[in-house]
Amino acid sequence: MQTPPAGFRESLSSIQPCRTILVDISQAEDEILERMKQKTRYNIRLAAKRGVVVRTSADLHTFHRLMNITSQRDQFGVHSYEYYQRAYEFFYDRGECELLQAEYDNQVIAAIMVFARWARAWYFYGASSDLYREFMPTYLLQWKAMLWAKSQGCKVYDLWGIPDYEEPYLEDNFISRSDGLWGVYRYKRGFGGTCARTVGPWDRVYYPILYKLYKRRKLINQRAA
Repeated sequence: MQTPPAGFRESLSSIQPCRTILVDISQAEDEILERMKQKTRYNIRLAAKRGVVVRTSADLHTFHRLMNITSQRDQFGVHSYEYYQRAYEFFYDRGECELLQAEYDNQVIAAIMVFARWARAWYFYGASSDLYREFMPTYLLQWKAMLWAKSQGCKVYDLWGIPDYEEPYLEDNFISRSDGLWGVYRYKRGFGGTCARTVGPWDRVYYPILYKLYKRRKLINQRAA
C-alpha cells in the first residue's frame, strides 16, 4: 500500500492496467532470446519457418479491421479508426511509433502498433485475424518489435498490461484463469521480462463525507459486477 500524499486517496478506478512486464532489450539478441521461455522461442522460430514475414506498414485500415476481428473474438473494446490514425501520425512523424504487420500467403494476418521514447518502448495495440493462428505470427511480431525498439536505442520493452497481482499469485493461477487479462499474461510471460507495478491512480478528496459515500457505492457496484 502506497502512502498517500496529503488530501489524496488511492483510487478504486483505473483506466489503464497498473501492472506490466518489462523486457530488458539492452543485451545482444541471443541473450534476449535466451531469457525467454522455451515455448516462446519455439513459436518465434516456427512463425519464421512457416514463412510468416513481418514488414513495417502504414496500412491503418487493415490494422483497424484486424482490431475489430480480435475484439469480437476476445471480447474487448477498441477505439475508432480516427483514434489509431491520430496516434500513429503524431508519434510516427516524431520517429516514436511503428506499425508492424505479419503476412502469410500475401495476406496480413496480424499487426501491432508500438511506441518508443528515450530508453523505453511500449506495446500498446495488437490484433490478429482468425486465419493461420497456428503459425504463431504474434510471437514473431513481438520479437521484430523488440528489435525495432532496440534499433531506436531503447533498453526496455514494456509489454503493458497484466492482472494486478503479485508475481507468485500470477504464476500459481495463470493456467486455470482465463478472465480479464489472464490470457494475455500467459502470452506475455513467455518473453522473459520482469513484473513491475506503477503507483496507479489517486483521488484528490475535497469532500470526505461525499467521497466515503462514493467509495462505498463503488465497492457495491464492483462486487455486483
